[in-house]
Amino acid sequence: MTTIDTPPTTTASNQAATPRASGAPFGRQVRTLVRRNLIHIKRMPEMLSDVTIQPVMFVLLFAFVFGGSIQTQGANYREWLLPGIMVQTMAFSSFIVALGLTNDLEKGVIDRLRSLPIHRAAVLVARSISSLIHSSIGVVVMGLTGLLVGWRIHNGVPKALLAYGLLLLFGFAMIWLGILVGSTMRSVEAVNGVMFSTMFPITFLANTFAPSENMPQWLRVIAEWNPISSLAQALRNLWGNGAPAPADAQWPLHHPELMVVIWSVGLCLILAPLALRAFGRRTSA
Repeated sequence: MTTIDTPPTTTASNQAATPRASGAPFGRQVRTLVRRNLIHIKRMPEMLSDVTIQPVMFVLLFAFVFGGSIQTQGANYREWLLPGIMVQTMAFSSFIVALGLTNDLEKGVIDRLRSLPIHRAAVLVARSISSLIHSSIGVVVMGLTGLLVGWRIHNGVPKALLAYGLLLLFGFAMIWLGILVGSTMRSVEAVNGVMFSTMFPITFLANTFAPSENMPQWLRVIAEWNPISSLAQALRNLWGNGAPAPADAQWPLHHPELMVVIWSVGLCLILAPLALRAFGRRTSA
């Protein structure tokens, strides 16, 4: 008699046991993608120019060229200036993540990642972490530059750490703005146009480089309700780099630490769902 060999049946449990179907743990996926993003920066160090050369130029330009004509209360202008420039650098973390995400989408990197057993959220989490690292390098560089021009922290380690925590919290909120813009725009040039035309006015229409009390009243109200102003005032209070807000300032400047938390959480609640939806539409097309 002849026997008929039947191929072994593949059960659902055997399929689930294959490495390709299960994929790596989510944390390992994020670490791998963060490492990939940082290696990209290492091979193209000019990508760090926006958080190294540019902030240092702003510090030197405003401290030595414009500083003599700007009057501040409670501190010399160089100390008062550093928190504002650090806030500007962290706000521009949205620019960094938008450019990086759009570049990956344009070059097909995201499409190649989709062909792997990888969670879609790992791409965004890794991009967020690498962007915060990128911006934190700029904060460190500016801190060292500030020490050279006379900036100091006067209120002790706990308040200093709280200030840096607020910086990172606000930077995380800005990252969701970058993900939304990067997922919506179709080219790096479009991202540049949108981000330059929005982020520069927002960061300058605040108490970043000059006190808001010298502005016209209607403009002062807008500037003092700007979340950039709240963060800059919070850093100056916590680091001892300036006097408290004047009595006639708007409410956010009298409670800047609380307002930074409110602004950051509120922006995350609004921007995160929009960004995830935009990224999902872009990568499923």
